[in-house]
Amino acid sequence: TAVLFFGIVELTNIDPMYQYSLQWFQQLFSLSIDSSPKSDMFEDRLEILKDYFTESLYQNICRGLFEKDKTLFSFALCIRILSGDGMIDATELRFLLVGPTSDLAEGGPKLPAQADWVGQQRWNEILFLSQLPAFKSFEGYFQRQLPAFKEIYDSVEADKEPLPGDWESRLSPLQRLCFVRAFRVDCLSSAVISFISDQIGAKFVEPPTFDIAKSFADSVNTTPLIFILSPGTDPVADVVRFADKMGVSKRFESISLGQGQGPKATKMIEQTQGSGGWVLLSNCHLMESWMSNLEAIVEQLDPEGMSANFRLWLTSMPAKSFPVQVLQNGVKMTNEPPSGLRANL
Repeated sequence: TAVLFFGIVELTNIDPMYQYSLQWFQQLFSLSIDSSPKSDMFEDRLEILKDYFTESLYQNICRGLFEKDKTLFSFALCIRILSGDGMIDATELRFLLVGPTSDLAEGGPKLPAQADWVGQQRWNEILFLSQLPAFKSFEGYFQRQLPAFKEIYDSVEADKEPLPGDWESRLSPLQRLCFVRAFRVDCLSSAVISFISDQIGAKFVEPPTFDIAKSFADSVNTTPLIFILSPGTDPVADVVRFADKMGVSKRFESISLGQGQGPKATKMIEQTQGSGGWVLLSNCHLMESWMSNLEAIVEQLDPEGMSANFRLWLTSMPAKSFPVQVLQNGVKMTNEPPSGLRANL
């Protein structure tokens, strides 16, 4: 669990809204203990719990990530798990992520005249790749097998083509990624998705579709539900429909934050806590000066002193001014316009 936790903490380097606390992590782990299938065998129980919690963590994190970051998170999660099992070579991973750090093609081995399709940049990648222990003397083999490698280069799905000779069986899955990175970097995204699927399962490359009911089910009266906005999205209508479905439309209050709206928002929250109503504060990013007040309000929410049905809904564009503590302990969601057949269905 420590391996997984430190992996999700690093997500804040991608976007300031991707904040998760140890308390939130522990709550999810406790829920997994209660919800996962039971077994009388300790080792079986441990394995079941590990798989269940890892998938639950992936599902919960993914629903609060933008589409562009979901594969990156899956890959980071996969690498963390494999690293914890001692299956990742740090040098190979560094090459995969960073690539060549110097120009070995300048003053180094020259490309044959018939290999003009390779180009200096790709040749430098191959020379740097050949410095990894697993790829020792690879540049010489590459030059001797140019026609075979040309077939891979010309393939639409180069990442799925077998390597010539015994190289296909010699390379580990991570080393194969290194080859794709050096030879056809445009196919790396597809190769990474296949890598994740093969190593930890296809369910980790199939992000959950937007489901406001599931997010609501994971919340309590002290847990804010936070929509992280992207250009062109407005989840207000989704919340209104859901409020009607849950029978709280008559106890639903909504306000779009802006200059002078802070006192109104505070009053709404105070009035609805006892009645078990819902409050939706839209566009929190437009009222940076009031964010400290919002943080104080959330900190002071007392589960014993208010209705269990009370919920606080928030929407905000990514903003460094948004309270970190609210983000860390809230249920985060994104609802971007669907792309792809599965999402549209």
